[in-house]
Amino acid sequence: MIKIENFRKNYGDIQAVRGMCFHVEKGELFGLIGPDGAGKTTLMRAICTLLVPDDGVIEVDGLNVREHVTEIRNLIGYMPQRFSLYQDLTVDENMQFFADIFEVPQDEREQRKKELYRFSHLEAFTKRKAGALSGGMKQKLALSCALIHTPKLLVLDEPTFGVDPVSRQEFWEILHEIQKGGTTILVSTAYMDEADQCDRIGLCFNGEIVGLDTPQKLKNDFKYMIYEIRNENLYRLRDFFARHPEIRTTQLFGDALHVSFLENPTESNWRQYEDEFGDTFTKRSQISPDIEDIFLDLMENHNG
Repeated sequence: MIKIENFRKNYGDIQAVRGMCFHVEKGELFGLIGPDGAGKTTLMRAICTLLVPDDGVIEVDGLNVREHVTEIRNLIGYMPQRFSLYQDLTVDENMQFFADIFEVPQDEREQRKKELYRFSHLEAFTKRKAGALSGGMKQKLALSCALIHTPKLLVLDEPTFGVDPVSRQEFWEILHEIQKGGTTILVSTAYMDEADQCDRIGLCFNGEIVGLDTPQKLKNDFKYMIYEIRNENLYRLRDFFARHPEIRTTQLFGDALHVSFLENPTESNWRQYEDEFGDTFTKRSQISPDIEDIFLDLMENHNG
């Protein structure tokens, strides 16, 4: 459904995207995972024909974004980063407006709206103005408007940003239901824990894809031992481990430190660490890597 080869985009002297290459299969739920400034929004806007690539090729369903702007826009439902609907229109008026824009036939509209209200649980709020909705309800309305014309491809730019955890989970449940209907979904997020919701992911950093595969495959391929270590002075603990050549990475995670080792430490090693540190570790346990561990490792390796 999406083919990207050597895509590059600059804003003056700033290289926003530096030669991204990957594809999205039809019917796939593909996630772009990465922090702000990684190039996710620039890429999505180019896919939606809102930006022209400086170099490289982007195709949507076999159509080049430079040459087939109108055709591609008719294939896509796009939900930008910021809430972009009309705040002074009601939920139903926004739906009607986008149905007009996309020329949805009159005899299909009511059935389509019923389906979308069922997905979004907005049936009881059709007369409420969009500006009076909660953050999660606004995102569901924006998604419904993007789906009103039954697009082949749904492009969502950080749709769960700033949304409460319950609404985030509901939103992903809706996306999985939409995917079952055959729609291809490309979604970006800065929340690493949302990677497991996707069939495949691209880990984005500094305008490049630094990791690309299924979430489980990326975890399985991580070859370093990770330990979660706790102590009252986490910053001193981090600096202590960072000085050791056998340590791959050290990352703070809440009230714990994640340390990855090139080789699995022995009990003798742990006693030596505590002697050198001058204090015992209140907790240490080997853990399985999550996507955030993997991303931070790839990021540091990329910087190196």
